[in-house]
Amino acid sequence: MNIALTDFAIGRLFPRQKRGNTIQDCSAEEFERYLNEHAPLKVLDGYAEFCKLHVHANWTSTRCLTIPITPDNRHLLRSGYESRSPAELPVLVRWFEGVQAPVAGYLIPILYSREQLHKEGGKIQADWGVVGCLYTLEPEEIPMAPITMMRNALGVTEGGSGVALDRAAYQRSVEFWERNANWRDPSPGPKP
Repeated sequence: MNIALTDFAIGRLFPRQKRGNTIQDCSAEEFERYLNEHAPLKVLDGYAEFCKLHVHANWTSTRCLTIPITPDNRHLLRSGYESRSPAELPVLVRWFEGVQAPVAGYLIPILYSREQLHKEGGKIQADWGVVGCLYTLEPEEIPMAPITMMRNALGVTEGGSGVALDRAAYQRSVEFWERNANWRDPSPGPKP
């Protein structure tokens, strides 16, 4: 099995302008090489047959993706409409600013099969392509965000995968995301 980073993943995990909530201490090339040279601690089934998650101990200083929402930090939640790529419609998202997550214990790359990526318009030569990565304290998957599940159900033309919505998985996702949020570096604000 060989693994390649997709352009989609490179843009989100290794942006040109480094951010605190992306993968730290290695380049996209080093990350891809690590995944191909080190067997995962375990492999988790993803939300569809074409999706696998490889659990690796965190070899970087990358911080967890999410932070629990508490009465003490709720006032730091922000929201806005965003798309993950120019082809997608913007959706409402929320995140923390002014809070920093602990260093992750695990990096969990999300892999799609070459066949699925070709269906979605992505061309890779490898057997599997990285489409994202979870940064977690525990060696387990965090639920996909509800809006991502909905986008997937809408189909490839809307930036999804065409996998029907699983109502029970959606409810578990809502339960998790009502109690947790992603975080970002603070916005720079208006320039003087």
